[in-house]
Amino acid sequence: MRITVISDTHNKHKQVTSLLPGGDLILHAGDLSSLGYKHEIESFCTWFNKLNDYDHKVFIAGNHDWMFQKDPEQARSIYTSYKWIDYIQDETISIGDDMDKLVNIYGSPWQPEFYNWAFNLPRNGPEMEEKFSLIPDTTDILITHGPANGFLDKTIGGWENLGCEVLARVIKEKKPKIHVCGHIHSGYGYKFADGTHYFNASILDEEYNFTQKPMTVFWDSETNQIEFL
Repeated sequence: MRITVISDTHNKHKQVTSLLPGGDLILHAGDLSSLGYKHEIESFCTWFNKLNDYDHKVFIAGNHDWMFQKDPEQARSIYTSYKWIDYIQDETISIGDDMDKLVNIYGSPWQPEFYNWAFNLPRNGPEMEEKFSLIPDTTDILITHGPANGFLDKTIGGWENLGCEVLARVIKEKKPKIHVCGHIHSGYGYKFADGTHYFNASILDEEYNFTQKPMTVFWDSETNQIEFL
């Protein structure tokens, strides 16, 4: 499969278009808007839906995407009106033509509490445990808005790992082949550990400028080998 990963476009999604080569799957790990206004969600979904060079287009919400938490019915009425995109929240979508080789993608927007933004939960609390316990053992690709603790989760000049400890533990237990996140813009990059490919796909820097290119890889779902395009 050829997969592109992006995150944290914050209404600047159109700036990315020329750098999207097309493929089997594009994943967006949340923060598609500034504050989750209706016109922002509509603009993103219109753009995402028109990326005709991808067979599957999947996204989750982030801490800026308030509508998905405050008014999920309105959000649903928007994204379900577009035929070629899929939004997932604490659920799995399976893609592929061969029933024996389906790729299971699970998405979750939750992250440790940060200034009372959307989809915040107390760090290391029972609510976080409950949310991430829902990740199935059969997950091949995991998308969360925030990073796992210790994986692509530091700010520039910062010494503290800002990612979720519960998520880090669950990933080690469930062993998804790929984990895609964003949220910590300066954590942008790639890391491989314990059988999981970690991507922080934030395309904006800490000043909200588009400086970080979308990552596209060829991925063999059976061997879990990747090659950057």
